[in-house]
Amino acid sequence: MAGFLRAKQAGIQKDLSAGITPGAFNPDELSRYGINSQISCLAYDPTQSLLAVGTTTSKYGPAQIYVFGSRRVFRTFTLNHPSRQSAFAAAAPHQQALAVRYLAFVANRLVSVDTHNELAVWDLDTGQKVSRTTYGRVACVATDPGLDWAFIGNGNGGDVSAYDLDRGTPAIGWRLGNLWNSPDRPGAGAGAGSAVSGLGVGVVSLQLHPRDIGKLLIGYTHGAVIYSFKQNVATKFFEYVVPAGARGGNGLGTEKERRPRLVQAVWHPTGTFVLTAHEDGSLVFWDPKEGRLVAARSIYHTRVNEPGGKGEKPTPLVPFGKIAWCCKQNPDDTALLIAGGQTVDEEQKGLTFLELGPTPIYATSSWEVLANHFEGKRRLTLPIPPGAAVASYCLVARASPYFDGAQDPIAILTMLTSGEIITMSFPSGYPISPTNMLHPSMSFVHPFVQKIAVSTVPRQRWLGFVETRSQGDPILLGGAPARKRRRAGWDYRNIIQVAHADSTIRIWDVGYDDDIENPAQLQVDIARALDRFEDVNVTALAMADATGEFAAGTRTGEVVIYRWGGNRNFGRDATKPLDPNPGGLTDISSRAEPSLKEGLQPFILYEMMQGPVSAISVSDVGFIAVGSEGGFFSLIDLRGPRVIFQGPLTEHIKEEKRTSFLKGHSSKSSAPLEFPTVIEFGVLTLEGDGYSSIACFVGTNLGHVATFKILPSGQTYTAQFAGVTKCGGDKVVAISPLNVDTAQPANATGLAVAGLKEGRQVNGVLVAVTQTEIRVFKPAAAKGASKSFDDQLCDAARVTEIPGVGVALVAVFGDRTTRAYSLPALKEVGRAALPMLDSSRTILTVISRTGDVFGWTGPSEIAVLSVWGTGQPLPPSGDTLVNPELVLPPRPTISNLQWISGTQYVSPTDLDLLIGGPDRPPSKRMMDATAAERGVGAGGSAGTGGARAAGAGQEGWGEYLTRQLNERTEKLTMMDDAMYRMQESTQGWAEGVNKFVKKQKRDMLIGGVKKSLF
Repeated sequence: MAGFLRAKQAGIQKDLSAGITPGAFNPDELSRYGINSQISCLAYDPTQSLLAVGTTTSKYGPAQIYVFGSRRVFRTFTLNHPSRQSAFAAAAPHQQALAVRYLAFVANRLVSVDTHNELAVWDLDTGQKVSRTTYGRVACVATDPGLDWAFIGNGNGGDVSAYDLDRGTPAIGWRLGNLWNSPDRPGAGAGAGSAVSGLGVGVVSLQLHPRDIGKLLIGYTHGAVIYSFKQNVATKFFEYVVPAGARGGNGLGTEKERRPRLVQAVWHPTGTFVLTAHEDGSLVFWDPKEGRLVAARSIYHTRVNEPGGKGEKPTPLVPFGKIAWCCKQNPDDTALLIAGGQTVDEEQKGLTFLELGPTPIYATSSWEVLANHFEGKRRLTLPIPPGAAVASYCLVARASPYFDGAQDPIAILTMLTSGEIITMSFPSGYPISPTNMLHPSMSFVHPFVQKIAVSTVPRQRWLGFVETRSQGDPILLGGAPARKRRRAGWDYRNIIQVAHADSTIRIWDVGYDDDIENPAQLQVDIARALDRFEDVNVTALAMADATGEFAAGTRTGEVVIYRWGGNRNFGRDATKPLDPNPGGLTDISSRAEPSLKEGLQPFILYEMMQGPVSAISVSDVGFIAVGSEGGFFSLIDLRGPRVIFQGPLTEHIKEEKRTSFLKGHSSKSSAPLEFPTVIEFGVLTLEGDGYSSIACFVGTNLGHVATFKILPSGQTYTAQFAGVTKCGGDKVVAISPLNVDTAQPANATGLAVAGLKEGRQVNGVLVAVTQTEIRVFKPAAAKGASKSFDDQLCDAARVTEIPGVGVALVAVFGDRTTRAYSLPALKEVGRAALPMLDSSRTILTVISRTGDVFGWTGPSEIAVLSVWGTGQPLPPSGDTLVNPELVLPPRPTISNLQWISGTQYVSPTDLDLLIGGPDRPPSKRMMDATAAERGVGAGGSAGTGGARAAGAGQEGWGEYLTRQLNERTEKLTMMDDAMYRMQESTQGWAEGVNKFVKKQKRDMLIGGVKKSLF
């Protein structure tokens, strides 16, 4: 009965939701975009062109590893089940939150180490954790793309152990004790060195020699050591001692001798030198052959280890975070990239690029020449945003995975302490936009997101929105997306507009977990359009469904309007200063980005300047409506363009005056300021009119819905106030014009406006939703029907439709539930919980016309759910990450000169034997290498070699050893037969010679006798 009465009150004669059953409302989680928690580490694989991102456990989600490839390719690995983490946290609240500390790509595997000291190996092909083990206290890890071993440094005892990545077990027969406590270390037994070499020595860094895998550089808290696998001894020790009177890195404590703590040890790209970085800010360069200190410097000063400086004041420095010894394609042309080491009061924070240039020839250079080399050619600061600090970084190498990923890098992914990521070119430090360079999820922290909006764009229209921009190749090219079908029965795409903290807005298709035909992103730069790069915060944004016209409003009251088109200033910066124009429109087409040839170009700037922009709506028929928190409202006709209406909204919305019975005067002075919160355009017949017209509906923070009628006037249009309806006393969160005859939205489309010239009428109503009620009424001032929410406040709502079935109102509430209501009866069709949403951010939820909910699960991740589903959870990614045709390049090795000079070459197979022992079964890499060697030895029989390699990859280690033994026995038998045949042939030749000699002697004797007789 209540539904029947509401239908009569609303003036609707039929049930617009008749075909929707309660079972149809069952949300499916389609996808997620963004990063669930703060980023803790990064890793890049140049061979497969993949990026791995590790996160920290928080209330928003568990610690995860994201692996991103080209376009939308990704996979997600969860370290532990969330319930296990929660139970662990409850049992040990003092335990450090689970986070990924280390990531590395090794062949087709991903190695991770977390803060709970678990080393895990993930198969990139299957996405499964194939092995794991837990250590005491992992301080550092070293891996190599071409080796089957991970080396783990203990932060407490100072020992180093190895983990077999192929077999998934620790190396039982190999373990290094604390080499720094070795009695063979110079000065270990006496002097000042013994005072610091005892307890508390731990490992802080590990790195394999870039060319000779037989050497391992171990950084201890007190110094560095070079360890030889083949000799099983420490061959060199490096201890940095700053004498009294020398400045050291920071100039503190110069009156006495110091031994600053070591924080990292790094090889030169060719192994010619060793660098140790210390907590006082010193960078110390060593000769690994002689064990001699070559030079010591800080970022700012050189020769800091020599007494008698100029007496500069002590300068506290930021601790070193990460140091990479980079090189060009020629590994002798090097530079240092340093995070940290700057003064704490440095004005321009960022990474430090210290260019060293070509390395002098070691054999012919004096010690002075080598020391002068480390003074550097130039020093650059790669800037980061003001107020930020660098936590770490990841180099994006052009091709080689070796040299610790630092050979010929093209970009730097810089991780800030806030959890944000910025991408910079190498070595210039120029910012690189992640648009179409990285996965859209990475853009949610590049930088953080301030505002989102969603438009439902026709598919054919969106396929044409491909911008042409001068841009480098994408950073990520790896992987292949899973095959998906395009969603049937709905020819529209949900296009999200994402505003970031750097005033950049990216626009892209979120999809329906289907085939995304146009995965490209569009980008607009609000700061450039305003010609102001400070204090630019986007507060409202909207995009027209059909035309693609876009508008964004700022906190300072400007509105920037964009149109699709070409850039007549492409390739050159034609920005020119423009005079302020408060309340007017300004042509800003000259402020187009020089690199954008075709795309969304800046068109008009409207300087409203009436407080932060609170609401924007862009119609498909050339009108834009803007509201501000100052209570101002404006209508813009883009045909002029011109402003056809602007003024305070309060002039048209009159609150009832309440008079005090005792004091007899009005109490309206304490009433809050009323301003627009929601704006929508529609085409319908207003109450009392005999014709349909374009209407603009404005909802306010105090529950009013004002209607403005837009009428033609000569060559332009005018706007006039038509009336207002009171919808409770709370903020209006949604307005949806609805055609009651067709059960379709009564939006202001080009087709609907064209019908006005023919006298067509649209019998429509308005569905307005506030935080506490729904109201369905005939605009502009009818009362209509209503339904109140008694238990929760509504944060978002929208009239959604199921094609061919009907329409219903979908709402999301503060208790993280979503509900559907029939129209016009306003009967609850269904209710479902959305536990994945963040309860503090449900007010930012957006609902699309298709019934998709875009809700925040945390500060930097959104979940996309389709309410008209079957209750399916988030589907796992089926994308392929590894391309088996891409193989690792050969590992750099020692030169011929080094080999001639006595350097012992250790092959990966030798290293397997030295660490794993003779009883270790051969790994897949070993069997492949052996098969390749057999193929080469077969004299070019490629087909046979390939077949054997394939067979070796399938057989077990027992069969492999049996086959090896049989083959070697066969070869020995063949060799024995060959030697026997050679012996027989040699013996036969000797007998033949002997017979020939005897025959010659006999002939000579007979000849002599005949000569004497005759």
